Amino acid sequence: MVDSTSRAWSTKAVAAGRPARIPDSPLNAPIVPASSFYAGGVMEYAREAAPTSEALETALAALESGRHAVVYSSGMAAANALMDLIPPGGSVVASSATYTGVRVRLEELHGRGTIRLTQVGIDDTDAVFAALDAASTIAGTPTLWLESPTNPLLEVADLPAILDHARSVGARSVIDNTFATPARQRPLELGADAVLHSVTKAISGHSDLLLGAVVVSDDDMAEALRTRRVLLGAAPSAFDSFLALRGLRTLAIRMDRAEASAQELVTRLRNAPGISRIRYPGWGSLIAIEVDSPPDVIDAMCARAEVWTYATSLGGVESLIERRRRWPLESVGVPENLVRLSVGIEDVDDLWTDLSTILSTR
Repeated sequence: MVDSTSRAWSTKAVAAGRPARIPDSPLNAPIVPASSFYAGGVMEYAREAAPTSEALETALAALESGRHAVVYSSGMAAANALMDLIPPGGSVVASSATYTGVRVRLEELHGRGTIRLTQVGIDDTDAVFAALDAASTIAGTPTLWLESPTNPLLEVADLPAILDHARSVGARSVIDNTFATPARQRPLELGADAVLHSVTKAISGHSDLLLGAVVVSDDDMAEALRTRRVLLGAAPSAFDSFLALRGLRTLAIRMDRAEASAQELVTRLRNAPGISRIRYPGWGSLIAIEVDSPPDVIDAMCARAEVWTYATSLGGVESLIERRRRWPLESVGVPENLVRLSVGIEDVDDLWTDLSTILSTR
């Protein structure tokens, strides 16, 4: 039998987390809607573990090249479980541009004196090094918490260099891989300690559930994360786990299609009037543009879209458009006129016709 670790990533996306191949067994992991299980086994109660979520965890661990995945009821539940592992008074170096909920929560913990937070632009590698060096002088294990690309500015970190430096100063590293997905980068292979996902987004891919996950290779860290899930009451539902696993099967082809369309749209946007900046790292399905109009005009523009959907979130099969600062808690570092585009799998010419129309009639 061929060692499964040698198989292509896209093959693992289809094959990982399947039931055993025995006669009359199902091809897909079944939905097991149970809160309690007969005593004597390893599950017993669904807040501890459950069959459908375990199948999803097996697949996520394989895709991120980790030993363990722990699935939670939302991406923020997963993030909060990781934050609970930061020692009291611990030093945290985090992206200055990051997902709103994570940034607000980290700032809240800092304001309470629970952690010592330093926020830094992750595209300035020397600044990240300096912040890590300073954090390492404070008692306790420092934590590096980065997104790459960042949300919504799409800044890209030099992850190999930064993770190497984090290890050299004894920092624990958490990388939010929601935007890139394991289809485009696998931070554990670069030396990260934990990878965070909002499974709600591209991994599930159909905008029909809320789930989060953390993938690690350290056994003790995995057990600590499972304990946080139990104590925080953040167990995932069987139905959502089933939907996420089904969506994950097509992640490779969805990402390829969306990325190809995003690249074509960026090319066309370069000649579009009234755009002062295009933010795109050259890969992935997310684009951010800065539109030369007042916020209310931009919001009305987004609402007129017909192929694009005026809504928050990202990574689904449908293309979404929104001005990020319409959310009151969004960072003041995000320009008021920044519009985030999550490219889906529709025909690229239809996407462009709709986008160019609303841009030209604002």
